[in-house]
Amino acid sequence: MAVAIGRLRACPVMHAKFVALGHNTVRGAAGAAILNAELMKAEGFF
Repeated sequence: MAVAIGRLRACPVMHAKFVALGHNTVRGAAGAAILNAELMKAEGFF
């Protein structure tokens, strides 16, 4: 998983403000399909 941080600026209340963007290319579609199948099994779909 990767996180990119941008627009870092000072804030009088919280000391700093920024925008963070994260994505998970490691899991991918195959990993998500396995998680969905495990959830379906746990919920009794099959």
